[in-house]
Order: sequence, then C-alpha cells, then structure tokens
Amino acid sequence: MTKVDVGGEIVVPPRRRLRVPPPLAWITVTPFALWAVARLAGLDAAGAGVALMTGTPYVAAASVVAVLAALSSRRRPVIATAVATTAALAAVVLPRAIGSAPAATATGPTLRILTANLFYGVGDAEAVVGLVRGLRPDVLTTQELTPQAVEALDAAGLGGLLPYRHLEDAPGASGSGIYSRHPLTRLPDFAPAGGHRMPRARIALPSGPPVEIVDVHTLSPVEHDVALWAADLAALPSASPGVVRVLAGDFNASLDHAALRAVLARGYADAAGATGHGLAATWPANRRFPALITIDHVLYDRRAAAVDTGVHTVPESDHRAFFAEIRLPGRL
Repeated sequence: MTKVDVGGEIVVPPRRRLRVPPPLAWITVTPFALWAVARLAGLDAAGAGVALMTGTPYVAAASVVAVLAALSSRRRPVIATAVATTAALAAVVLPRAIGSAPAATATGPTLRILTANLFYGVGDAEAVVGLVRGLRPDVLTTQELTPQAVEALDAAGLGGLLPYRHLEDAPGASGSGIYSRHPLTRLPDFAPAGGHRMPRARIALPSGPPVEIVDVHTLSPVEHDVALWAADLAALPSASPGVVRVLAGDFNASLDHAALRAVLARGYADAAGATGHGLAATWPANRRFPALITIDHVLYDRRAAAVDTGVHTVPESDHRAFFAEIRLPGRL
C-alpha cells in the first residue's frame, strides 16, 4: 500500500465573541445606576419609592448583569458606570452579611429579646410560647396584639414564663404588648396620634445598667400613610446617656429606607446587621414563597453589642419572629 502525503493546513475559524451594542449596554446599566443614586441620596420618601427600595439587596445582586453587558460593549464609560454602580450597591448591602466588631464598652450582662407580629392576633400562640421556652428571652414584644391573642397566650402558659407585662392590646392591628421575665415600670407613650400603640417600659434586671424597651409598630407606608409612617419613625426616642434603650418590633422599614437609617444615626445599631444576619428576611411569611424583605428589627444602644440573632417561624402570622441577644455595657 502506498502512503499518500496530503499536506496543507487545518484552519480553525476564529471564535466570535459576544458583543453588546453600546446603546443596549447603556439601557441595561442606567436603571441600576439610577437605583444606586436614589439609595445613596435617600430618595425614597414618597410614592412607590418607599416600597421599591426594600428590593435593594436583589437589585445589588442583579447589577452584576449590567457589569457583564458593559464589559461586552467594550466601551470604557459604560464599563466605569456599571462597575461603580455595583460597587456602590455592594457597599450598602454586604456589611449586613459580614457583621461588625462589638463595642468595647459591652462588658455587662446579656439581654435576650424576642419580637413577634401576631397578624391581627391570629399568630399561633402555642408556637410563640414554644419559642419563649426554647430561646428563654428576658423580654417579648408583640405587635397586632388583640384581647383574644392575650387570652390565647395566657392559655398557652406565657404568664408562667414571662410574668410581668405592659399591654396595650386592641382589636385589629393597633394593639401591642411587652412581656418580661423581670419587673417592668410603665413609661409614657410617645407614638403620634392615629398610629399603632407602642408601649414603652423600663425593665429591672438583676444587674447591669437600667434598660428601656420600646415596642415598635409603625404604620405601613402604603397609599396615604407614607407621611404617617415617616412620622412614626421620626418620633422614636433617641439613645440616651442615662439608660440603655432598645427598640424592638415591626418597623415596616428596611435598612435601605432613609427614615430608618435616620433612627440608627441617633445612637443605635441594628442587631441583625451587627451579627451578619441582616439579610434574613422576615416578611411576608408563611406563603408559598420564602419571605422577601427584612422589616422586623431590634435596634440597640451602640454602647451595647449584639451577640446572636435569628428568625423563627410563627404559623398563621405574616411575619417571622426575630430574636436577639444583646450584651449590655458594663457601665454608663
């Protein structure tokens, strides 16, 4: 058999890279850039912006798509805009998943707090009392506490676990109440007229500095209530030199709302964000899909430190319960 040398070269056609036209890249990047500007400038105080701003963590994740589109366009201005946008959004979202160093002054005893919105009082009382037994909070703050819910919680045994109480229960969504393992002293309310009830009390711990608990439940920022929601948040008391103040409850606001960040700026820290659990969603719960946004919080005096946090299911409620363990300052 004769061997034949064919010769020649094998030519591989060049691989074509996907290239996004610059106008399409700008169309992709611009909405994310505008969102970042609105978030950084606090432009969420009216209309649909209040509700939309709670989606910032999801927008931050999706902004990576804009970066890929910009890189594919090979245009430096659009690439720079996309990268700056994603970096800005990451800077406001990622710290919630990282946590922060505890305050150096936090050398005192711990305070354990559980807060639960009972959804017009129908949240499962047995489940709430089960959480109290398991987590052993010093304080339970409840929102949407109805007279029927008070009876159900007592029937489930809450009184034997948290015998002290300052309740302002009411029909519908307006009632709230504080339950405590230690004696409580009722303090004057501060909530603006026309809103939900927000009880306030001083708790007598066996040791450590004086502690004040505020049971927070702002109005929802929907339709004509946006201004009232903002007023509720603005009315929350600032941190005070003579007491360790803790705000716990349903704020109807996320850390992406300028109105809530203004509360933090008055001397508070967010427990979930401080422990790296700030992206754990609390609402809406018990649906066919997971909870989407984080609107239930424990805010504490910056001289204290968050030790642990967690979210827990309460059947029949549209909120997940939130737990925080706070280490108090050694002295004030």
